[in-house]
Amino acid sequence: MRVLIIKLTSMGDLMHAFPALTDAVQHIPNIRFDWVVDESFAEVPMWHPAVEHVMTTAHRRWRKTLLRTIKQGEFRQFYQTLNQDDYDVVVDLQSNLKSAFVSWLRRGPVFGYDKETCREKPAHWAYSQHYSIPLRQHAIERQRQIFAHIFGYEYPTTLSDYGVDLTPCEAPKIVRWDNDLQCALPEKYVVFVHNASWPTKLWSVEHWKELRDHVVTAGYQVLLPCGSDAEYVRAQAIADDCEAAIALPKMCLNDMAGIMKQAQAAVCSDTGLAHMAAVAATPAITLYSVTDTVLIGTVGKNQQHIVAGNGDLNAKMDEITANYVWQKLSALL
Repeated sequence: MRVLIIKLTSMGDLMHAFPALTDAVQHIPNIRFDWVVDESFAEVPMWHPAVEHVMTTAHRRWRKTLLRTIKQGEFRQFYQTLNQDDYDVVVDLQSNLKSAFVSWLRRGPVFGYDKETCREKPAHWAYSQHYSIPLRQHAIERQRQIFAHIFGYEYPTTLSDYGVDLTPCEAPKIVRWDNDLQCALPEKYVVFVHNASWPTKLWSVEHWKELRDHVVTAGYQVLLPCGSDAEYVRAQAIADDCEAAIALPKMCLNDMAGIMKQAQAAVCSDTGLAHMAAVAATPAITLYSVTDTVLIGTVGKNQQHIVAGNGDLNAKMDEITANYVWQKLSALL
């Protein structure tokens, strides 16, 4: 059986789909998947061994250069690629307007959530077969449930299993920067995922530096990844005046996954790399303020949450103290 998954973004949301694929593989012999994903995250679906091919969209870039994209034929090429193969099932696991547009472009029936349980209305209009999957549960379980309905097996009561193979994701032995600087990757390190897409999810530089000093005193080095120039500047500020802390250059997701899976632990803001730690089974603590962890928090072995204000929506990230995080982190090391 061949299945096409439409799920474009974001990093954590993509990883939340993996357990559904694992369930399907266990129940349906020879099932294989292709996946439509945003070009920024093209590496991620291939971490699951049941995924054979990836086709990419470029929504952010297309919006900025729509006329040029149409004139140069890039959009036409995507449409042709999207429709060139036959599939037994096409399913939109994202159910927002972006993914619904791709579902609409795909000829033939597409399976998805109904109008009451899709993420953005009217995305359900793009689907020919609808499923009502309760909203007040983790995204992982919602996707496991819709797969069970679509493929006709009983919804598993077992713990979710990402089922990934990160063997091809190797950490670089030497880290190189654009200014020709380089250093060897340390043997013992903790990853600080300090960045986040929303200001309300950011822990202050001062708190990160205080936690950094605890980690370094305990004999570990600290690696600070980034995904943009602004995040690199922030990483440098956290690493300032500490030789054992390294602000990493921007790197591909496969390399970052290799670094994450070799880490002794990670402390994460509420962002995609936190879910990468969970997928890689790296012991991790994720710091939350405005996110409902019941619905989209990290899930996996040795994954812990610290929620500012015990879930008070008016709480600020900096109410979480570095000493408290270190208390929790030291128990994982």
